Amino acid sequence: MFSNMIIGRYMPGNSWIHRLDARTKLVLSIAFIFVIFFANNVIGYAVATIFTLLAIMLTGLGVRVFIRGVRPLILLMLITTLFQLFFVQTGDVLIHWWFIKITVDGVVNSIVVFVRFMLIIMFSTILTLTTQPLAVADGMESLLKPLKKMGLPVSELALMLSIALRFVPTLMDEAQSIMNAQRARGVRFNEGSLMTRIKSFVPLLIPLFVNAIKRAIELGDAMEARGYRGGDQRTKYRVLTWHRQDTVAIIGFIVFTVVLIATRWMM
Repeated sequence: MFSNMIIGRYMPGNSWIHRLDARTKLVLSIAFIFVIFFANNVIGYAVATIFTLLAIMLTGLGVRVFIRGVRPLILLMLITTLFQLFFVQTGDVLIHWWFIKITVDGVVNSIVVFVRFMLIIMFSTILTLTTQPLAVADGMESLLKPLKKMGLPVSELALMLSIALRFVPTLMDEAQSIMNAQRARGVRFNEGSLMTRIKSFVPLLIPLFVNAIKRAIELGDAMEARGYRGGDQRTKYRVLTWHRQDTVAIIGFIVFTVVLIATRWMM
């Protein structure tokens, strides 16, 4: 389950996407979350899907890697989709049994929400798969630098982000190890009713939470022992540099945004 999840993991490579500046990928990932809401018909979502698949191909990792990594989140997306299916009551009624009422608008909205979730997760995953955690933190710090004038502790926020991204894969590996140990003791995570499955995860969450707290304490002690001091006085070993391909990526995304907005009037 957790061993297949790729969110938060970095996969080394030398693809065109890998060589982009971290700031470019951060801006495009955040912008995509807002731009995707301009799609309001089949053509718009087709354009967004093609653009996402093209970006995935440029990573050199293959579409299968992304699909396999998103698979553990399918259940969460389906639950969110069901809310749209059962709670949207407008439009022609397709099924009406007891208190369950499924309408055309409910089906359409559920499909739209599922596609949006899938595209946003897959496009955002490109950032973590092709960018080292330290580069992501440096890029975030650089983008938030104007907020220093307002007293925002940008350096500390970047440190927190880099630590969080660094330990996401570690926590996933620990969760998988704990699950294997629980299976050896007879726990079955994929059997029984929904409530039974939820209860079976309680023995997993407690040791995982304890290990996370223990790891955080050890990390804090190690940083203090090495004389870590945050703030603007720290120099950086890796300096972010803007290249021509970053400009090309920004222009390409602007073209995609214009085309996506234009599709709103095609149907």
